[in-house]
Amino acid sequence: MSFSIVIPARYASTRLPGKPLELIANKTLIQHVYECALKSDADEIIIATDDNRIREVAESFDATVCMTSTSHNSGTDRLAEVIEEQGYSKDRVVVNLQGDEPLMPASVINQVAENLTKRYEAGAATVCTRIHQVDELFDPNVVKVVSNRDGYAMYFSRAPIPWDRDHFPNPPHLPSTTEFYRHVGLYAYRAGFLKKFVTWPVCHHEKVESLEQLRILFHGEKIHVDVAKELPGPGIDTEDDLYKVRDMFLS
Repeated sequence: MSFSIVIPARYASTRLPGKPLELIANKTLIQHVYECALKSDADEIIIATDDNRIREVAESFDATVCMTSTSHNSGTDRLAEVIEEQGYSKDRVVVNLQGDEPLMPASVINQVAENLTKRYEAGAATVCTRIHQVDELFDPNVVKVVSNRDGYAMYFSRAPIPWDRDHFPNPPHLPSTTEFYRHVGLYAYRAGFLKKFVTWPVCHHEKVESLEQLRILFHGEKIHVDVAKELPGPGIDTEDDLYKVRDMFLS
């Protein structure tokens, strides 16, 4: 199995500006993410950024950096620019490891790359984890996913899906007869598919849910979903998340 990892890293984060350069246990966030990537089986790792401050820090720990446009709306768009810049073949598998995931297990990175490699009919592969807490199920910041019998996504939503009609909503609880899954934002793509994906306009469901992956399903393409082999640690979106992860590294 041969694959690349691209780590999109943007300085101008809306909720936590300068996030990639925040310190966690005496290393920057972006270095922790890079070290997660190093533990995987990837034969190439690239940090994709639009900011020279991030480039300088990344080069200080010998990472390969690709400077990208400041106009990208998402990390996926940034990834597509790297694919174009590197001249990857259409079948090259590229893993999008988000720059705010310092606790992503290498086994899960390998898992999405391997799953996509084995399923040529899919344009992308991702993972999920089982939901065991009712608060998590009803949290709109937690993206839920349902899949078909072959392991391909049917839908992603910020709402609780599937909706257990006989048990919701009075009172909300987690019925033992229904399984719920949280989507983990780690993707593997085929380079040729991603170049096509970024040319498609935003679809209605994507805009309503603010979930980019719904554009893939809208166009009838397949996303393979597997239960993660290991439970990923929390990502960092907010300052509170940063404090929690710092505590985890110190414990």
